[in-house]
Amino acid sequence: MKGKRVIVGLSGGVDSSVAACLLKEQGYEVIGLFMKNWHDESVTLSAECPWLEDSNDAMLVAQKLGIAFQTVDLSKEYKERIVDYMFAEYERGRTPNPDVLCNREIKFDVFLKIALSLGADYVATGHYCQKASTTREKGSVRYHLQSGADANKDQSYFLCQLNQEQLGRTLFPIGHLEKSEVRRIAKSQDLITAEKKDSQGLCFIGKVSLPDFLQQQLQPKTGPIIEIPEGFSSYEAVPTNFDSKEARWAFLSKRRNYQTDNGVVVGEHQGAHYFTVGQRKGLAVGGTPDPLFVLAVDTETNTLFVGQGKDHPGLFQQALHIQNSEVHWVNPDYQLEVGASAEYEVRIRYRQPLQKATLHTTAKGMYIVFEEPQSAITPGQFAAWYREGELIGSGVIA
Repeated sequence: MKGKRVIVGLSGGVDSSVAACLLKEQGYEVIGLFMKNWHDESVTLSAECPWLEDSNDAMLVAQKLGIAFQTVDLSKEYKERIVDYMFAEYERGRTPNPDVLCNREIKFDVFLKIALSLGADYVATGHYCQKASTTREKGSVRYHLQSGADANKDQSYFLCQLNQEQLGRTLFPIGHLEKSEVRRIAKSQDLITAEKKDSQGLCFIGKVSLPDFLQQQLQPKTGPIIEIPEGFSSYEAVPTNFDSKEARWAFLSKRRNYQTDNGVVVGEHQGAHYFTVGQRKGLAVGGTPDPLFVLAVDTETNTLFVGQGKDHPGLFQQALHIQNSEVHWVNPDYQLEVGASAEYEVRIRYRQPLQKATLHTTAKGMYIVFEEPQSAITPGQFAAWYREGELIGSGVIA
């Protein structure tokens, strides 16, 4: 690809390092760009993943590869588009996915625009996913976002909000490789990141203490933890006398409305907005035969509802709902008209095995009905649907 300029988002990790290395070998003009997205280190567990160390590692990789390197400060955009949104969602008792948002709002929007302004033909990242394309009538091109070859590292879910324009300008140089092969290449090139641990933190920030992070804006306030018994009446069999199919889907996707007298108080918490559906750690309640899991978060009354054991019926639902404004088609060729249905494989969180489900589009939004009930369907997270390894679309769970 002689003459084509690619700007790689160098994060200071092994994946983006090898991505840059492979692109240079393929003949691209490669520029490394490190994004600094956060300045407040008071909530960063600096011993784990400090941004300064990552920036230095990215610079050393660029020097080793003989490519240009720059740092760009996107902390203002990150705060406005990601952090403020996260605070608002947690305050509502919802759980956002910052990695999906960072890709949609920062890496493949702000970062992409900066790259284009620098004369880039493409941007590239170290994501474990793949891109294909087909030429349509009249010469137009349709891009396909496909799962990474390494099933254990597939990161297509994190890119579930990308659009065709963004895909057309993006390269995924390591998507066809296994993680072990990526590390082997890094070692063979004597890259400083070859043995570096993968980051587990927020997108381009580092490993963050989430409670400390949230307490920047969401103040602690004591509230009750109420345990709901397995035999709660709301868990009875699904009625059969619905007026319509849509009424049944709405029933199956409706969140249970627990009241304080539905169970017993077993402890206190320091803020319902710090918790998410399905969470087990951090409740600080002992003495139960099985671990407690969060069934529901009520931020209006500052109440947590919990149940014993990972098989508690309150954790499971057969369907979810997505508002029409939140439905996104990565591949618009598959977009469903109102009243249409289609079978897909769906995941509701990263690394969850794909689940068989049927998508139904209505005037009130999309309903996804699973063949098997799903545990901890979480408002604010993304549901992504696939067909034969291609990520077709996604949406925010209502």
